[in-house]
Amino acid sequence: MDTKVCMIVGGGRGMGAAAAREMRTRGYSLSMMSPSESCENLAQELDGVALRGSAENPQDVNALIDLTMDTYGRIDALLIHVGGPPKGDLLEISDDDWDKAHSMVLKPVIQVAKIVTPIMQQQGGGSIVNITTFSAFEPSLTFPTSSVYRVAVSSFTKLFSDRYGPENIRMNCLLPGFTDSLDLPEKFAQMSSLKRLATAEEQAKTAAFLLSEDSSYITGQSIRSDGGVTRHM
Repeated sequence: MDTKVCMIVGGGRGMGAAAAREMRTRGYSLSMMSPSESCENLAQELDGVALRGSAENPQDVNALIDLTMDTYGRIDALLIHVGGPPKGDLLEISDDDWDKAHSMVLKPVIQVAKIVTPIMQQQGGGSIVNITTFSAFEPSLTFPTSSVYRVAVSSFTKLFSDRYGPENIRMNCLLPGFTDSLDLPEKFAQMSSLKRLATAEEQAKTAAFLLSEDSSYITGQSIRSDGGVTRHM
């Protein structure tokens, strides 16, 4: 099959759905998974395939990979976009919620990489993008567990890139700022230099750039698309 294939974990709505639409406009065939029927509806709209499932469940992830390979026979691009982990006052967050954050944010990235990497090795390369958050770069007490585990994803991304870059397999992180796919008060828009929220479509274009050959010499990076929220240069 000559058509390239993009698999999206967390592609039912928001940035994941916008990325699916953007990748389709670039000619990619699509497979996607989310906990709700939204991914199935989107797949029907975009001539892709989908199943309901959770990134936290290895069986669901394996089922999506099997569906993708059975349908298309390859995976050229992989986008991982999971939901937000538990929040709370730093030392009031329960051990269970810290464990849940690990299971939601970091563990799926590692588990999916273990299965998809051999496929990309056989193909001669591929690109993986993890959507995280700007708080991986500047930790925020508003998002404690996210800040801790998203930066762990960035560290894993750097290590993965060192290990598998010689085989033309790239991995990057996209660190979005406050985006209109979330129900956010106006004060968050005012935190950016642009004084507005990003659109999901804007974030999708950056994700598609990193997933495609347009970014063929970029790997191991955490790319901020936050409208200037983070201050460190």
